[in-house]
Amino acid sequence: MIRLTRLAGVLAAAALLAFGAPARAADGDDAGPAMGSIIEMMISPSAPMPAQLIEPPVLEQQVAEGKLPPMAERLPKVPAVDDVVGPDLRPGRYGGSWTMLVGRPKDVRMALVYGYARLVRYTRDFSFEADILREIDVQDGRIFTLHLRPGHRWSDGEPFTAEDFRYYWEDVVNNKKLYPAGPPRELLVDGEPPRFTVIDQTTIRYEWSKPNPRLLPAIAGPLPLTLYRPAHYLRQFHERYADPDKLAAMIEKRKQSSWAALHNRMDTATDFSNPDFPTLQPWRLLTAPPAVRFLVERNPYYHRIDLNGRQLPYLDQMAIDIVDGKLIAARAGTGDALLQARGLDFTDYTFLKAGEKRADYKVSLWRTGRGAHLALYPNLNARDPGWRALFRDARFRRALSMGVDRHEIDAVLYYGLTIGGGNSVLDESPLSRPGYRKVWANHDVDRANKLLDDMGLDKRNERGIRLMPDGRPLELVIETAGESTEQMDVLELLHDQWLQLGIKTYARPMQRDLFRNRIFAGDTLMSVWFGMEAGLATAETDPWELAPVSQQSLQWPKWGQYFETGGRSGEAPDMDKPDQLLALYKDWTVAPSSADRARIWREMLAINADQVYTISLVAGVLQPVVANRRLRNLPDRGLYNWDPGSHFGLYRPERFWLDN
Repeated sequence: MIRLTRLAGVLAAAALLAFGAPARAADGDDAGPAMGSIIEMMISPSAPMPAQLIEPPVLEQQVAEGKLPPMAERLPKVPAVDDVVGPDLRPGRYGGSWTMLVGRPKDVRMALVYGYARLVRYTRDFSFEADILREIDVQDGRIFTLHLRPGHRWSDGEPFTAEDFRYYWEDVVNNKKLYPAGPPRELLVDGEPPRFTVIDQTTIRYEWSKPNPRLLPAIAGPLPLTLYRPAHYLRQFHERYADPDKLAAMIEKRKQSSWAALHNRMDTATDFSNPDFPTLQPWRLLTAPPAVRFLVERNPYYHRIDLNGRQLPYLDQMAIDIVDGKLIAARAGTGDALLQARGLDFTDYTFLKAGEKRADYKVSLWRTGRGAHLALYPNLNARDPGWRALFRDARFRRALSMGVDRHEIDAVLYYGLTIGGGNSVLDESPLSRPGYRKVWANHDVDRANKLLDDMGLDKRNERGIRLMPDGRPLELVIETAGESTEQMDVLELLHDQWLQLGIKTYARPMQRDLFRNRIFAGDTLMSVWFGMEAGLATAETDPWELAPVSQQSLQWPKWGQYFETGGRSGEAPDMDKPDQLLALYKDWTVAPSSADRARIWREMLAINADQVYTISLVAGVLQPVVANRRLRNLPDRGLYNWDPGSHFGLYRPERFWLDN
């Protein structure tokens, strides 16, 4: 089996950051290799087939009773043989449960994120390799031929074939009742959908007239673009296939308004909330919501084995406990979690370190890859016309940024271990330039006050608070999801810093869903959230965070919604620079080479840095990782990042195992 290796340069900078080496693309090109010209074939690496297969003990009784086929019959004809060998890797043993803590029921989908089985996935050096796929051929960056593993099965034992891809393409994303906006944007190149072809039962092709640089990162992501659905399961909810009377009965029983609503509710490809929904992940869900503990058990048809003949995952089960987010650190500190990082902040490190010996766990600090650990998002689509006008003035945003004393935040809360600068790519990114993180990010109260005065905000009330043009005091409510005390601690320091500018702030915590809905509606003036995920970007990374193309961008949600829905919802951008960013983003999606994509990235980075659409508060904060001392195949030093990385997913939790 062969595998081309030059793709490793695509995101090599991220891996180098994790292990402390100087960042540089593998082939010497700071833009990364050209996806279209270099990737011609990727074949999943695989060790030789082991001489014997060792059945997981937890499944032996089901096999003996005939409820489950033997392992040899459950595996694909061409399984992936995982060569678990490396400095911090070794073959493991079966058994054990991964207990983790999450703050809300929706976070059960972390089992999907961490499980990290993908058609194509990132390796530790941030190259791509086939995973669920046996191999993938890419020609000119625009023709993608996917080869499935013969005999691969869903978690319920049904065949996984090209029909599952056809069903997704023809019956789901191109059905207006299910996807009114049409196929996801990752499947459109300059508005053009792919030519989709089923070649045979294990071969599918997607072909565009221009390169599609977004496809591989999308299907390798933490909540991936899944190009398939379990057709055998979902047909019962689809008007094209279901018996009308049975379908009507199910719609009534589940209190849905239509067959489409029912189908969407039962299609939980990225929600991980329906125990009946077949999966290809290492673990499958057992518990139906609502619940306070969700159990997730091993997938008996998972496609990977180790070189000793054991079927992955090694751990038999996950137990996901829903707890108050404020209690996650306390529970982790008493040993209630086998492996935990979500819900923990750097401010918890001292407490967690003190409990290591008592609770038999180890605390590590992992590097993060965001452009900023925390950032402020002024809502340029706010309903309030007075605040909206201020936020749309670059002088106001620049003044706010220069009013942030990042050194004080670092010294008081993070022991001097963070890095300064704006919310942009990190120095380790091959796209980085010195000005991106420095411009308008130096603490300069005098200059900030002059900018505000020049705007006409030179009148103050008796308390020294500046007055808006309509006479209201500049009293700004900053909303937060309220899931940790860390954000509140930072905002408390910010309150005193911005008082020096004549701006009074109030922090308002709330539940996350309400937090997002208020931002989307324009009710929120300013929010605090994590900084840009693409802190380690290369030319091949989708620059969506830099342009108004997604409702999830908290600085311009209505503009993003307008783009996502093709103008059916939201608002069209009505400012020159965001319009320019939108045009650059569209250019990136059809750029013919990595050099062109790198040039576009840098233009977008320069505009965002100068315009300060988001305001970094602190960057480079280390992430505490609590792991039971018996847990093996987890690195002591790692990179904790959402995309790329899928948090623990990058390190393949199916390989984790318990010693003794």
